[in-house]
Amino acid sequence: MALPHASASLRYGSKLQKIQAHYRRSKLNVRKFSIAVTAYRVGSYLLRRIPRIWLNPIQRFSAYLATGVAKEKKMLVGRHLSRIYSEDLPPEQLKRKIHQTFETYARYWIDSARIQDLTDFEIDSGFTVEGFEHIENAWQTGVGPILALPHLGGWEWAGRWLICSPKYKVSVVVEEQSPPELFQFLMKYREGFGMNVIPLGPSAGRQVIEALKANHVVCLLCDRDIEGNGIEVDFFGEKTTVPAGPATLALRTGAHVVPVAVYQRENSHHAVVCPPIELKRTKGRFRDDIAKATQDLVYVFEDLIREAPEQWHLMQPNWKSDYEALESFRLQRKNSLKFEKTP
Repeated sequence: MALPHASASLRYGSKLQKIQAHYRRSKLNVRKFSIAVTAYRVGSYLLRRIPRIWLNPIQRFSAYLATGVAKEKKMLVGRHLSRIYSEDLPPEQLKRKIHQTFETYARYWIDSARIQDLTDFEIDSGFTVEGFEHIENAWQTGVGPILALPHLGGWEWAGRWLICSPKYKVSVVVEEQSPPELFQFLMKYREGFGMNVIPLGPSAGRQVIEALKANHVVCLLCDRDIEGNGIEVDFFGEKTTVPAGPATLALRTGAHVVPVAVYQRENSHHAVVCPPIELKRTKGRFRDDIAKATQDLVYVFEDLIREAPEQWHLMQPNWKSDYEALESFRLQRKNSLKFEKTP
């Protein structure tokens, strides 16, 4: 079955209308998000034209600004780093690693803006890969492989590099952004590369199955349970949930789940492609088979993340203890502000 290529307005119309209706309720929100989208577009345009020599200072300044303003994200990043290193890092060392994490995140956005204007030759020249045979072998089966990626390094480059070869068709599942104008902008940006964009939502599963049957390489970011309906796993020593999509889709279609990480290097990106996750349909419950495959995938993610913890761009609460810590952090800040205002 060929993947439908309806116009963006038809494919995303109803979803966008719902999001737009929410923001129409507040004129203030409309103005605020209109400014944000305009700023993003202008920033993207300028970053694509700034000489490379200026990018590192911009990256460092952005990280400095973010760590000063985004206090909650800074606290959460510190928790995640401490979890990965499995030790109490000295305060100064942890502070440096937090700053490095914000730097690599700033670079992700800078690179994502600039990638639009790079030629296939420039993309290929700045990208190295090990283990590519795992993708090729899975693709040769006639059912597209599922590339399972964490929010690590420059994940956007995986799909962009594959498109350099006319042999591969690439579909990407993306989280919807608010406001809808920003989502449309990012959607067109990815479609401009030749990617088929599938918004995360109720119909995503059906569209991904169609893409896999059409032998598309499907890229899934799946280290964070955005919709809150994932499967429980042990992740860096604590229970949490992650999406069950990769294992579910693979068991239903026969696709291979191939873990991939794309690391930032000084002036390039390097992908590590791991062997496919072993998937077996047993005589037991289907959900148990999904749970085992998903846990196996998470174990691989742990190894990939440990290679470059400061490139893991997880800036949200991800474990139950994170939510408790965040609530405590907010209460402390609130009390601190009250104390400062007391005459």
